Amino acid sequence: MKGLTVISTAVLSLLLGAPAFAYAPQEQQGEKQKQEQQDKKQGKPEKQAKPEKQQGGQQAKPQKEQRQPSQQQDKGKQDQQRAQQQQQDKGKQDQQRAQQQQQDKGKQDQQRAQQQQQDKSKQDQQRAKQQQQEKGRQDQRRVQQQQQDKGRQDQQRALQQQDKSRQDQQRAQRSEEHTSELQSLTQQQHQDFRQMQRTPQQEHQQQAEQQRVWQQRRATQWNTEHRSWHQRGGYNGYRVPDSYFQSHYGRNHWFRIYYLPFMFEGGYPRFQYNGYWFSFMDPYPEYWGPNWYETDDVYVDYYGDGYYLYNRKYPGRPGIAVSITF
Repeated sequence: MKGLTVISTAVLSLLLGAPAFAYAPQEQQGEKQKQEQQDKKQGKPEKQAKPEKQQGGQQAKPQKEQRQPSQQQDKGKQDQQRAQQQQQDKGKQDQQRAQQQQQDKGKQDQQRAQQQQQDKSKQDQQRAKQQQQEKGRQDQRRVQQQQQDKGRQDQQRALQQQDKSRQDQQRAQRSEEHTSELQSLTQQQHQDFRQMQRTPQQEHQQQAEQQRVWQQRRATQWNTEHRSWHQRGGYNGYRVPDSYFQSHYGRNHWFRIYYLPFMFEGGYPRFQYNGYWFSFMDPYPEYWGPNWYETDDVYVDYYGDGYYLYNRKYPGRPGIAVSITF
């Protein structure tokens, strides 16, 4: 309100001062002309008018100097008012610009939040869809795996059933074979018993034959002269039924060869024990005594890959490979 009053006063001063400035020179010029006419009438020279002119100029000069401070004050007020107005306009513009920027920023933040929400929603939907698809594939693979496992289990169960049936048949067949073998062994034992009832002359002949054969079959370096059944390619001879073997052979069933039926056939010495013939595949070790067949207790056992003859006098030593025939 104060600013409007100052502006009104300045405008009024300008309006009133402008005619005064216009009329002042005209009045001075009219007075000058009148003075010149009077001087001509009186016969005064024109040169005398100069002091008056100078006097009039001196009188007008203070008036001009009085008007200049007033004009400077009015110009200062106008500049001040203009500066204040510009400052107010700039403040309003800055305020409007700040409000507009704040509104734009709010809109951008809102749009960004909406876009982020939409993107997050899309990502959640895609993730849920992928998880659902993956779960479906896993369920399908699980079902397929279960079906395959069940098929394999059923197949294995069927194979096991077939193996059981085959084993039952083999067991029944072995039982029949074992019964037949026992009958044959019983007959053979009777024959062996009759053979063992030899005359003194027959015993002397057998002793002489054993002595001759065993002297020829003695090794000089047994470690290099004997071979295991593994080195021979595996045992391919006759196999004694397990039940009969356990009850008649092994380390708990020893004997002496000297008192058993004996023969030398095909380059191999053979003896008969419990219904089976045992053939020596290698010479006997050089560290056995010269009459071991008469004095040492021996036994037949199955070890690793075939049958071997062991001497109880040398525990822990390797056995001699023997082949069984019926």
